[in-house]
Amino acid sequence: MTKYKRQGLSNTFRNARKGMRLSIKSERNIRIHMFIAVLVLLTAYYFDFSITKFCILLLTIAAVISAEMFNCAIEFSLDAIFHNKYSRMVGMAKDIAAGAVLVVTIIAIFIGVLLFAPAFSALIAN
Repeated sequence: MTKYKRQGLSNTFRNARKGMRLSIKSERNIRIHMFIAVLVLLTAYYFDFSITKFCILLLTIAAVISAEMFNCAIEFSLDAIFHNKYSRMVGMAKDIAAGAVLVVTIIAIFIGVLLFAPAFSALIAN
């Protein structure tokens, strides 16, 4: 019922991987988030986090990186539609999308502090 050809499962995954590669190559902030995510996971492994805490960290990391990817998609889409011409409304939409990333990132930091505080305080106490 669509004018587009059905992709099939393998093409769906191929396109998703392509999107991930594209966002990593084109967006510095995603690379920063991924670098910090690796550091956080290594630190969690060092402190022998429980499976539950690891899952919370993984979900939090996924939320931040997904928000950044949505922000990237919004920016690319608006730039394509408006041919990179300045528009106050486009600027507002981009700012709102960036603000959403900031909200998710701040909450992720709070979650990280709550999860790591006991481990760091025990490390300092010894």
